[in-house]
Amino acid sequence: MLTATVFLPLAGALFIAAFLSKARVVRTFAAAVAVADFALAVAVFASYDRGQGGLQLVQRYANWIPALNVEYFLAVDGISAPLVLLTGLLGLAAVFSSWSIEHRSKEYFVWLLTLQTAVMGVFVALDFILFFVFWELELIPMYLLISIWGSGRKEYSAMKFLAFTFLGSAFMLVAILVVYFSTGTFNMAQLAGLEAGKVGLDPAVLRLSAQLVFAFFLVAFAIKLPLWPLHTWLPDAHTDAPTAVSVMLAGVLLKMGGYGLIRINAAMFPGIMRDAGPVLAALAVVSILYGAFVVTRQTDLKRLIAYSSVSHMGYVLLGLTSLAAAAPAITPVGATGAVLQMFTHGTITGLLFVMVGLVYERSHTRHIPDLGGLASRMPYISTIFVVAALAALGLPALSGFVAELLVFLGTFPVWGLATALGAFGVVLSAGYMLWMVQRALFGPAKERWAHLRDATPVEAVAPALLAIAVVVVGIYPAVLTDMLRTGVQELVNLRFL
Repeated sequence: MLTATVFLPLAGALFIAAFLSKARVVRTFAAAVAVADFALAVAVFASYDRGQGGLQLVQRYANWIPALNVEYFLAVDGISAPLVLLTGLLGLAAVFSSWSIEHRSKEYFVWLLTLQTAVMGVFVALDFILFFVFWELELIPMYLLISIWGSGRKEYSAMKFLAFTFLGSAFMLVAILVVYFSTGTFNMAQLAGLEAGKVGLDPAVLRLSAQLVFAFFLVAFAIKLPLWPLHTWLPDAHTDAPTAVSVMLAGVLLKMGGYGLIRINAAMFPGIMRDAGPVLAALAVVSILYGAFVVTRQTDLKRLIAYSSVSHMGYVLLGLTSLAAAAPAITPVGATGAVLQMFTHGTITGLLFVMVGLVYERSHTRHIPDLGGLASRMPYISTIFVVAALAALGLPALSGFVAELLVFLGTFPVWGLATALGAFGVVLSAGYMLWMVQRALFGPAKERWAHLRDATPVEAVAPALLAIAVVVVGIYPAVLTDMLRTGVQELVNLRFL
């Protein structure tokens, strides 16, 4: 099932490249592939046994590259299964958000589906080489999608994205090779609790390189998260990317960084993660407040949401630092909130970018002072836009509130001051989100927008899907938290090895 879920979009992309040419047929086929892959992602999520926990749906071929001890090893646990669901959902939303693409639409959907395979693979690969291959594969479609179908300084933004991500990949590759030459294995499941000598290596020998390896992995994942001060590629990439690419970038590509911190830094180096807790908590707070303050100076809708992502992804790192608590007091609450924040941020920010894209396609501007009075012209778009903004500021009964609450509850006993400062970011987010909605959507109707129309039935699909996810998780968060807790508890258990 996991192989089908990962490679179905790539198979669809190859079929489009080889056999299809008409834009309408290409769009319809891409949508069918996205629907089928979303159905598989739902099946993966629903098939996971929360009571059993651990790795499930394992597909393993040990002799993939026997000379290097490289395996074809796919599996999901309580952390990765929800991210597989998120990728399938946002992949479907991205395809429907691309319905108006006419320029080289065949190539566009080929690369969009390839991107979905790459991201899906990152979340299920448990061999380091396979993980790295999927991690690098997403660079190619992202670069082409931004540089060809983007706007503004699209070539500059695409190259900046590529340069930053390549830098992170270089650090990651060095760290992977050091781990391999120290342990003789690329098996990420076997390497969990690496510091405790589970792989049979003398812990004293491993400790010589463990801190450096931890730091190299941290740099790679901090770039992707992104964490201040390695965030500068994100606003440019978001601003100049097409709508669907912004959805995938904010929704799942940033989550690759958070997932790496959990799967590798926290799981393999729990002791170093504990020791680095104060530094990581400080960096998280800086990212939260820096992103929130910079947002207040933005007048472009996309740049505003991009900087808000820097702020909100800081909560992911803040929640993970709760694992630095003293052993008797450690709980899974903060880290569960961190992973839930990854899921909810993906749906909320993805929804915000979908709505900005719909507004821009009609008004041809993202400059907030030029907008205003759109609600009377586009009631459906405006309503969903308001729901997304309220979710982003943490309104109860919407998904953003639940994730941030768990982060604060889990982190406050460990880092009281950092949590209090991070909570101030919620106050700032309420201010800038309400300011954006009021300026862009409400106020007196402007004559220049009299011609604007509301969303078409096809355009209404992606907002509806994401809005439903935001409301369902907000009202009934146990649909995710019960599963997430099983995966996070295993990280907590590593602290007692």
